[in-house]
Amino acid sequence: MTTQHVEISTGTPAPAAAAHVCSCGHAAEKEIVLDARSLPRPIRHAAIRGAFSAIPVGQSMILVAPHKPLPLLAQLEQDAPGALEIEFLVDEPDDCRVRLTRV
Repeated sequence: MTTQHVEISTGTPAPAAAAHVCSCGHAAEKEIVLDARSLPRPIRHAAIRGAFSAIPVGQSMILVAPHKPLPLLAQLEQDAPGALEIEFLVDEPDDCRVRLTRV
């Protein structure tokens, strides 16, 4: 069986100190962009929470959402109290982009 790595999207380089350590053959050199608008609504929050939990300390992902995701951000904070840094990059009524950094 062959393992295949699918890259969602990329942005700015991740810090060199936070090296990718799994055996998939992919180097984690780029910031991940997760477009939640493409996720089925019933699993959207669970998928985002799972994606954030997989990010190593010191790295971040950009979340693209159709609105300001306040309930989701509260869930992420509840999952890992004090381990989340939030930076709103775009905060429009129909477009929200948030950098979520694991601290």
